[in-house]
Amino acid sequence: MGKSRVGEPAAEQRDEAAGEQDEAAERLDGAQTGPQAGRRGGAAGVTRRRALWLAGGGAVAAGAVVATGWDELRHWWWQLPGNDLPRRAGEVDHRGAQWVAASGANYRRADRPADYPVDRVVIHVVQGSYATALRVFRNADHEAAAHYVVRKDGHIAQMVRELDVAFHAGNRGFNERSIGIEHEGFVDRPEGFTDAMYESSARLTADICRRYGFPADREHIVGHVEVPGTDHTDPGPHWDWDRYLRLVRAAGPRPEPARTGHP
Repeated sequence: MGKSRVGEPAAEQRDEAAGEQDEAAERLDGAQTGPQAGRRGGAAGVTRRRALWLAGGGAVAAGAVVATGWDELRHWWWQLPGNDLPRRAGEVDHRGAQWVAASGANYRRADRPADYPVDRVVIHVVQGSYATALRVFRNADHEAAAHYVVRKDGHIAQMVRELDVAFHAGNRGFNERSIGIEHEGFVDRPEGFTDAMYESSARLTADICRRYGFPADREHIVGHVEVPGTDHTDPGPHWDWDRYLRLVRAAGPRPEPARTGHP
C-alpha cells in the first residue's frame, strides 16, 4: 500500500521548503559587499536584489549576468518589479478546471517555463478522497501540494498555477521541472480508478504535453514511485499505464495528413 502523502506532512517536503528558503537567503546575502559580506543581517551589506531595485534594474542587471551567468539570473529575474508574468485571481491553466487555491506555504512562486523548463508530468494517488486532498493542500502546516487534483467523476481542481513550483514529488529538481497531478483513491483499490478519471486526467496531461512541447511517453509522464529518492509507491501496481498513455495520445494533436503532391 502506498504511503499517504496527504494524510500527514512529509519530512522531505519540509526539508525541501527549508532548503529553498536557506538557498534564497544565502544567494542574496552572498551578493553583499564590504565588511559585512556573507553575514546575514549586516546593515552595511547591499543585496543584489536591493541593488537592482535601487539602480532601476538596468546597468546592475547587465553586470549580474556577467558575474553569475544567465542560468542563475533567470531564476530570480522575474522577481524584480514588472518582470513577472501577469496573474489574475482564479485563473486556471487547463480549460474546465476549478480554481481552489493551495496554501502559499505548499508551493514556491516562480515564472515557469522562463526560469525552470517544464518537461515532466508526475502522476500521484491521494491515498484518500478528493475532499481530503483539497483540505490538506490548503493547510499551511502540510507543506505539500500538487498542481491538480482529479476526482473520480473526472472533475479537476487546480490548486497551484503551472507557473509555480509545487512541493509534490519530494525531489527539488523534479518539482522544478514537473506538473503534479493527484488522483482521488487508493493504490490498492483499482475500482477507484474510474473511466471518467482516466479520461479527464489524460486530457489534462495531453494539454500539458502540448503546451510545453514534450512527448507523451513514459520518460516524460512518470509515477511518483519513479521520482529519485522517493519512498512513495503511488500510483501503484493497479494504475493502467498502457491505457492511460493511449488516452493521452488520443487526446493530443492529430497528425497532419500526408500530402499527395496534387492540389
